[in-house]
Amino acid sequence: MTERYEIARLGAQGDGVAETPTGPVFVPFTLPGEIVTASRTRDRADLISIEQASPERVAPACRHFGVCGGCSVQHLDPQSYRVWKRENLVQPLRSQHLDAAVGDLVPCAPHTRRRVTFTARKSDKGMLLGYNRAQSNDLVDISECPISSPQIVAALDRLRVLAGLISVTPKPFQMVVTATDTGLDIAARQSGVPGEARRRQASDFVLREGFARLTIDGEIVVEPRKPSVVFGEASVLVPPGAFLQATANAERAMAELVCQHLSPAKKVADLFAGCGSFALRLAKKSEVRAVESDAASLSALDRGFRFTPGLKRITTERRDLARRPLTFKELNAFDGLVFDPPRAGAEDQSKQIARSDVPRVAAVSCNPATLARDLSILIAGGYKLKSVTPIDQFLWSPHVEAMALLEKPKRRR
Repeated sequence: MTERYEIARLGAQGDGVAETPTGPVFVPFTLPGEIVTASRTRDRADLISIEQASPERVAPACRHFGVCGGCSVQHLDPQSYRVWKRENLVQPLRSQHLDAAVGDLVPCAPHTRRRVTFTARKSDKGMLLGYNRAQSNDLVDISECPISSPQIVAALDRLRVLAGLISVTPKPFQMVVTATDTGLDIAARQSGVPGEARRRQASDFVLREGFARLTIDGEIVVEPRKPSVVFGEASVLVPPGAFLQATANAERAMAELVCQHLSPAKKVADLFAGCGSFALRLAKKSEVRAVESDAASLSALDRGFRFTPGLKRITTERRDLARRPLTFKELNAFDGLVFDPPRAGAEDQSKQIARSDVPRVAAVSCNPATLARDLSILIAGGYKLKSVTPIDQFLWSPHVEAMALLEKPKRRR
């Protein structure tokens, strides 16, 4: 049903929201104050035309915007964008009644995303590589991507060819492409099991085009150069499928906040440590205990430590912190702590931290809702929330990273 709407506000996911007698209607690619015509299906509507544009509207940076679902707010001016994204952190904190000093958004520049997840699929027109349309499984074949690093964008055509070489399924599959210091690391998921001839063709192509590594469903097909990244002064050989922050600038911003907050600590616990983006920097001043469930990531962290002179001791422990969090008694051996859990957060681990005597804690999160929950647990346990910093590393999307710094006063004995 085609109707005329006045957009009242911008929703948390970047859609314009129109208030109607039957409830809110979400209209993608619109802005507050705009008068639009859109075709409605239940509580969503597809934009047809803009009758009155907002003064906050700007020309999008990408020709695919409005069709591709990879970005939601390229049409919003930079200042309004920063306010909106910061608010995506403020609102969940406010819902938990957390009175936090939320800083300005640490910005994300275009062309800096070093890890991108593409969708690929065979079609009658050849191999498609890109992103799905918003709210759809239709694949948009892309020729540019202004969020991604130039190294990845320059390889789009070659990645499309490689996808065709490895694909043995008509179904869509993922290609995770990471720009490392030694070349592109390409990990395919659910592309099917290629025969020996296809593996040879793909391997020859990777070697010829100068890619660093190709893996398919976790198995290394060819690795001309081990993909490496630098954390502080340590060079780390990243294992297949390992977690890596999406942009190096965001990672550095978070690490600077962590290292500054925990600088007085002599012994630090790094929980959900990954490959060591925090641990290897913290070890410049502090002894570090790095805890992580993934054995390959811990091995990469340990190797980075052993091959980097001048660091204080780092010990590692493989442990599933979601199932078996460090107890408050174990945590009391440390005078500083950082934790960076997955999107589900660290509810059980936070309960143990709340009972501990660790004086300084840095909480990192990619999900403001679970961060707010975990911070509430820590505050109930006696911690004081000193600051929260929103960090943008997913440009023009609703996703926002956050860094919260907490302190606990010493207990009187």
